[in-house]
Amino acid sequence: MSANIFITEETIEGADDGPLSDLTVAVKDNISTEGVRTTCGSAMLEEYVPPYDATVVERLKEAGATIVGKANMDEFGMGGTTETSAYGPTKNPVDEERVPGGSSGGSAAAVAAGEADVALGSDTGGSVRNPAAFCGVVGLKPTYGLVSRYGLVAYANSLEQIGPIASNVEDAARLLDVISGPDPRDGTTRYDENGGHPAENSEYAAAADGDVEGMTVGVITDLLEGADEGVVETFEASLSDLESRGAELVDVSLESLEHAVQAYYVIAMSEASSNLARFDGVRYGVSGGYEGNWNDAFARAREEGFGEEVKRRILLGTYALSAGYHDKYYKKAQDARAWIKRDFDAAFEEADVLATPTMPVVPPRLGESLSDPLQLYLMDANTVPVNLANLPAVSVPAGESEGLPVGLQLVGPKFGEETILRAASAVEDAQ
Repeated sequence: MSANIFITEETIEGADDGPLSDLTVAVKDNISTEGVRTTCGSAMLEEYVPPYDATVVERLKEAGATIVGKANMDEFGMGGTTETSAYGPTKNPVDEERVPGGSSGGSAAAVAAGEADVALGSDTGGSVRNPAAFCGVVGLKPTYGLVSRYGLVAYANSLEQIGPIASNVEDAARLLDVISGPDPRDGTTRYDENGGHPAENSEYAAAADGDVEGMTVGVITDLLEGADEGVVETFEASLSDLESRGAELVDVSLESLEHAVQAYYVIAMSEASSNLARFDGVRYGVSGGYEGNWNDAFARAREEGFGEEVKRRILLGTYALSAGYHDKYYKKAQDARAWIKRDFDAAFEEADVLATPTMPVVPPRLGESLSDPLQLYLMDANTVPVNLANLPAVSVPAGESEGLPVGLQLVGPKFGEETILRAASAVEDAQ
């Protein structure tokens, strides 16, 4: 049975020599590849072929990597199971009756199945870490502004980052070494007060040495409530391994996280309603025909081109931004986001890294979550706070529950990728 990992299988050769010349890469299908179809998992972009490469793709090719295909994904990144793809669901290579997570499910499944050595995903609210946890691989969401977003088809501009997925921490770090860095074409690139970029003085692969002696790991107790018992047990066993390697464990609490899921979805859907306005069958997307007036033509294109989940999020985002409800929803969500950032700042005064289970549950069965969107949104409780605070986080395999993978999430301070990679390597070494 096919796991339906790729939307388009295409080999793109990199340079003859380079730091990634030994690796094959799957690229999520919302990252532009010159001359190769990029659908975003949507019927709306079934025929779209970008005329340029995303910056991260340019860097992969320059580093000698061989791209092997465009990986399946939830439509426009909206989903956590890869079941909203217009090209059918991807199956989890660990158990093909279960979802691989999402929205970068094809990317994680490609690595788990051995179809690619490493992969690129994008993470708006957990879309790299969620499938990494469900497929038993490593997934890293970088600090906002560390990796160029040029050539990434936007879902929610203020939240998303491109990140690496790999079978081990070192390869994820090697990939980050290549794709990170400043980009004058990317308006979200972050610079320090001296005009430098944090990646310029960082060596991520070298940092993945597993040395956690003296490191303080803050356990976010708020995010253990409601998690499956087996997930919590596996998570706590992995923390004990860290402690045996010299790390110190402390409990931390972030009261603001109670509001994270609600704030995230208001902000993400609001940004999506704006970003997806360009897909109207004229500027971008498959035409719905030109009979009648322009409004009718736009409506037909969007009705036929978008799936149900995308339509739902556009409508809710438009509602939240409307004149009568802007202050009631969008402004309050931004206030909650600022509170979450302050809580994380306070937590990092007590700990070097923070730890949670990546996902509160094991991978659901295919079809199990589609009928209950709210339950699907609540699965993101442990991952969305990181995006709201623009922080880095990595999911690393911590063991199993019910014979299925469980991920441990390590969150770092702004541009603290080297620290979380060091801790992730220690978790990996203990397996």
